[in-house]
Amino acid sequence: MKKAISYLVKYGIPLVIGVGLMYFLYKNVDITSMMDTLKNDVNYWWFAAVAAVSIMSHVFRAMRWQLQLRAINVKPSFSAVLNSIFGTYAVNLVFPRLGEVWRCGYIANRQKASVTQVMGSMVADRLTDTVTVLALTFVTFLLAQGAFSQFMDTYPQMKQSIMAVASDARVWLGAVVVIAAVGWLMIMKTENKIIKKIQLMARNLWEGFAGISHMEGKWWFLLLTVLIWGCYFLQLYLACKAFSFTGDLSVLAVLVVFVLSSIGMGIPTNGGLGAWHVATIFGLSLYGVGVFSPSHFDPRASAFAMFVWGFQQVLIIVLGIYAFITMSIDRRRIESGKTVVDTTNDEIKL
Repeated sequence: MKKAISYLVKYGIPLVIGVGLMYFLYKNVDITSMMDTLKNDVNYWWFAAVAAVSIMSHVFRAMRWQLQLRAINVKPSFSAVLNSIFGTYAVNLVFPRLGEVWRCGYIANRQKASVTQVMGSMVADRLTDTVTVLALTFVTFLLAQGAFSQFMDTYPQMKQSIMAVASDARVWLGAVVVIAAVGWLMIMKTENKIIKKIQLMARNLWEGFAGISHMEGKWWFLLLTVLIWGCYFLQLYLACKAFSFTGDLSVLAVLVVFVLSSIGMGIPTNGGLGAWHVATIFGLSLYGVGVFSPSHFDPRASAFAMFVWGFQQVLIIVLGIYAFITMSIDRRRIESGKTVVDTTNDEIKL
């Protein structure tokens, strides 16, 4: 019973949130006008370029994670890492956030490595993304203060909540107490088997996380981070070019929409379902594409959000199918001895 409740909380609630947001968004949209927009106002050839850039973002992410894995002496082939990235996004469509755990388990099992160490490298990977989003948000806020001020004015309760949390001394005190307690737990000497197991897991997790500090190719890591997020932005920019009513948006306008949509992706729904749409439609409204009103969403902005998001999900599904088929073939090659996985050196294909 407890397990069923746990699964419901982890995977049911995100789905309910996503579906609820989609219902909230599209219940008052003129579907006929939205379909007319998709029929008459889109140059679909642009999405060939969007797909190519999207795939390259996965390639760059795989290259970056491979650098981190090598820093902890885990050396899978590039194709294995790339397949794990493709698979991650496909798994996340069904089970939000589980994709990251799945890819760590896949690589650790394939390479006979420590799951917690591999997971530590993934945590560093995702933390880098979080820092990047924060940096982009800060820079974009400086460049487009008017748009973000309008966002806060539209949702004063969000601004009040942020300020309330940031100024609450209990929050900061609680954070200090938790950090101190965790630190004490990690360094205390004990013969308790459970605590010792937790300490070992934490140590392995930290080693995987800290691998970024002593890995070879730190500048490559930074460059690949720029390339990953550059691809993400370029995808949206090219998608804007495909629609007649967003084709003339400035780079700054697209950057604002991009940052808002990236923040929206932080909400744990299936593939950003609903959350990405809300943020994107709102961002477009700041630059004249409709009016962001709960009672009536602009059919053009709604069509944009629906198609661009839908296109990305279809691409993720296709790449996920490719990855799982390729991984199945790879597993058979390993079992038959045609691919020899050396846990200390690069693998050899016979």
